[in-house]
Amino acid sequence: MKTLFIHQNFPGQFRHLAAHLARDLDSQVVSLCQPQAPGHPLIKQRVSYEPSRKPSPHTHHYLHSLESGVLNGQAVAKVLLELKKQGFVPDIVIAHPGWGEALYVKDIFPATPLLSLFEFYYHAEGADTGFDPEFPLSLDDRLRIRTRNALHLLNLEACDAGVSPTQWQKAVHPAEFREKISVVHEGIDTDGMVPNPQQTFALPSGRVLSRADEVVIYVSRNLEPYRGFHKFMHAVQEICRRRPNAQIVIVGGDGVSYGRALPEGQTYREKLLQEVEIDPKRVHFLGKIPYADYRSLLQVSSAHVYLTVPFVLSWSMLEAMSAGCLVVGSKTAPVEEVISHGENGLLVDFFSPVEVADAVDAVFAHPDRLQTLRDNARQTVVERYAVKRGLAQYLALIDRLVK
Repeated sequence: MKTLFIHQNFPGQFRHLAAHLARDLDSQVVSLCQPQAPGHPLIKQRVSYEPSRKPSPHTHHYLHSLESGVLNGQAVAKVLLELKKQGFVPDIVIAHPGWGEALYVKDIFPATPLLSLFEFYYHAEGADTGFDPEFPLSLDDRLRIRTRNALHLLNLEACDAGVSPTQWQKAVHPAEFREKISVVHEGIDTDGMVPNPQQTFALPSGRVLSRADEVVIYVSRNLEPYRGFHKFMHAVQEICRRRPNAQIVIVGGDGVSYGRALPEGQTYREKLLQEVEIDPKRVHFLGKIPYADYRSLLQVSSAHVYLTVPFVLSWSMLEAMSAGCLVVGSKTAPVEEVISHGENGLLVDFFSPVEVADAVDAVFAHPDRLQTLRDNARQTVVERYAVKRGLAQYLALIDRLVK
């Protein structure tokens, strides 16, 4: 079978699936991505594309993402035409269409099934935007959000089938397209991300943490309000006051992946440090760290705080559960799909730093009793989100589409 993966930053969510297909000696796997994509060592056939230009500064600001998508789609179409001339016709195309790359796949390969990954569909109400009153929406925001979905609607119409990682993420898409979408999570490496009670973690100061310490961790790609960083920092202030021995370790960059950025030159970390009083000797900002260090940190944690607005569910929460962390998660839709309060984690009000601190107190007050929650958390991920489960679901869907 010949499989073409299209992802701006390949492999992205297709890491495990692409590697599995590449190990089959009867398969040919080709990746199509932008030049900066990390790629995968098992996928030797890699083709790059670059848009001919950036969106015009004169384009209406509602249409910037759509114009960018069209430019990406055109660039990919040119590469596909060249591949077709060389005799390569895939049996299936698997794409992340969020940046427009998959817009014109069916115009080049009309008989080839197109399977697209649908992470999110934007709403002015009921999901991420408008959730936090600190960031109110203007009418301009509402109109921009509606227009932004034009690209997603084109992608939904163009594909033969789609996947979403969670039931909630599927549910935010328009009802008339949901029959096209199957719920398939790409999977967590539950064999590699395991509990290790003997693990240690060295802080930049030289102090070595272990499971014997009170370790509270927070992990996000970037420290931003979409992942509740502003609420967490107010909880940190309370945790520092209540628990003189607690070590709070924070992982994440100073950029903004989602939502609004502050004026140029300002970061949310700097802003929040001006708003709260913490013990700088016990609150450690590590920035972005290597994956092996991240895994070690999860394995020594006492409490893993995961806060998010209703948005795409992070891999980090599932990886934390797989590592046997006790997750203190926000009572928001994507988290509630995975965590049941008091069974495999603790749920708190996203807007209540006091509830976060209360939950952390409970973790330290009842470490033995709450071990069951850690065990159940790992079992949840092993049963519902392990790589082998995700692969089996993907392969069954691919087989149906190809046949």
